[in-house]
Amino acid sequence: MRTDPERNGSARPGPQDHHPAHPAHPRPAHGPEGHGPVRYGPALPGDGLPVLPELAAVLAAAAGHAEPRPVGGGPALLEAACGYWTRRGLPTQPHQVAAGPGAPPLLLALTAAQGGDVLVPRPCAAWWAPYARLLGRPAFHVATPAESGGVPDPYALLETVRRVRAEGGDPRLLVLSVADDPTATVAPPELLHETLEAAAGEGLHLVSDETWRDTLHAPHETVLIGPAEMLPDHVTVVTDLAGSLLPPGWPAAVARFPATDAGEALHARVLDILTALGASVAGPVAAAAGYALDEPEPVTARRDTAVRLHARVAAAAHTAVTAAGALARPPQAGRHLYADLEPLRTALGAYGVGDAQELEDFLTARLGMPAPGGHRFGDDLAALRVRLATGPLLGGTDEERTECLTSPTPLELPHVQRALISLRSVFDDLRDDAQRWEPPR
Repeated sequence: MRTDPERNGSARPGPQDHHPAHPAHPRPAHGPEGHGPVRYGPALPGDGLPVLPELAAVLAAAAGHAEPRPVGGGPALLEAACGYWTRRGLPTQPHQVAAGPGAPPLLLALTAAQGGDVLVPRPCAAWWAPYARLLGRPAFHVATPAESGGVPDPYALLETVRRVRAEGGDPRLLVLSVADDPTATVAPPELLHETLEAAAGEGLHLVSDETWRDTLHAPHETVLIGPAEMLPDHVTVVTDLAGSLLPPGWPAAVARFPATDAGEALHARVLDILTALGASVAGPVAAAAGYALDEPEPVTARRDTAVRLHARVAAAAHTAVTAAGALARPPQAGRHLYADLEPLRTALGAYGVGDAQELEDFLTARLGMPAPGGHRFGDDLAALRVRLATGPLLGGTDEERTECLTSPTPLELPHVQRALISLRSVFDDLRDDAQRWEPPR
């Protein structure tokens, strides 16, 4: 019998998951809270910062041009994307590149063009699996190792492929990310190499989501090697520019295809699908995207400053969460961290929190900011896991957020201190409750 996705967006757990199966959550799939598994993304963690003035000027200057941009990107945008990847050790020609209005349409087109079933890590970015489901295909989740997320354990991957094929499935596509959302970790090169060898041996094509590649918290201490650098003929790279180059409200992303006959054919099919969808980048946004991909000094200076800012805030948030007894890997990239509140289950149970949806509702209300539960990312509904973003901790006005950018000690700013104190207070209260209800020894 064919294995199908569960209602919460995960594939039915198998032996590789190391988790028991759980019934679908009793809430309606599309309740009044707007928590439907597709309609509620959640969105990428934004940087919470005002738009860079130079980017705004480029977009404004292009706003007077009414001509539509070509599907897949115009020459200037494609050339800028080629330069971006070439500077990262991936020589690229324009015929290998396609642009789209954000990474989701590109992944939808890639999934449709490649055919077959999709494999993703557990957990994974919230927007990966819905595109397989939209096309009527299962998304099979594969366990990740303890040290990092984003890249499946190679042995779990092989077991999942074997099991899916034994049940009549046709796995063809593996989506992964070395710098990961939601876990904020960076997979070590040796793990990535083993996983890529396993995937290539099974004939899988890989999509590497490199949205967070340029947001390493300690770039001189963290080794990040992309899959296309190891296995260039089998990897399509997708980068959403909202990760480090553009505001999230200006949707633009680029994809780099292998320089092979198969890569050229895949590129052509993706362009056909983008054309059918009318999925082109808006002209002004395309101009801003090309400018950002060229990486002029104003863009790189803002990016580097923003990365350092979010790294500091993420480290402070990690300290607050783990001091209360929760578990979380130290964040290495992005603007978020992923916490496991299982050690606080007893305290949370007193507030009626027993699963990830209830944890999401509880923390969103207590913290006053979105706190999507792990089930949004394909994790078990019964597990008390949550992604916390750092952007909401930077202040409530453009003036406060700009001050964070310019201050040499942003954690000492009053509004950042208040936000971190509030975060610590919520988690410290849970720790105190857990200690109070701990049975005497």
